Amino acid sequence: MAVARSALRKWEKVREFALGLPGAAEEFPWGESVAKVNKKVFVFLGVDDGSYPLGVTVKLRDEAAHAHAMTCPGAEPAGYGLGRSGWVRIPLEEQGAPAAGLLCDWVEESYRVIAPKRLIAELDGH
Repeated sequence: MAVARSALRKWEKVREFALGLPGAAEEFPWGESVAKVNKKVFVFLGVDDGSYPLGVTVKLRDEAAHAHAMTCPGAEPAGYGLGRSGWVRIPLEEQGAPAAGLLCDWVEESYRVIAPKRLIAELDGH
């Protein structure tokens, strides 16, 4: 149960971080939590009700970040063809899953790929 608890804590930190970014909003298409900016998803958060393993899916254009994310235990290109455009699903319940800080860095990277320039300027102004 300790793994599940620590995974849930990480998930909550990542969700809180994502929703704290300028212009971010949470929506629930397909019954899953996503964080959007400018009506576009920048992180898929999935569900936290235990019906599906906890994980986050982010878009990483930076090759080094993408390669690093793909080395995480259980990480895989996102389904539905999203993997081809740089989306990576990172499970949080695996032994050796990335720390919340690194996940938040990746969420920010994903946000920067999708957010309009004025919101990125606002983020950089903080």
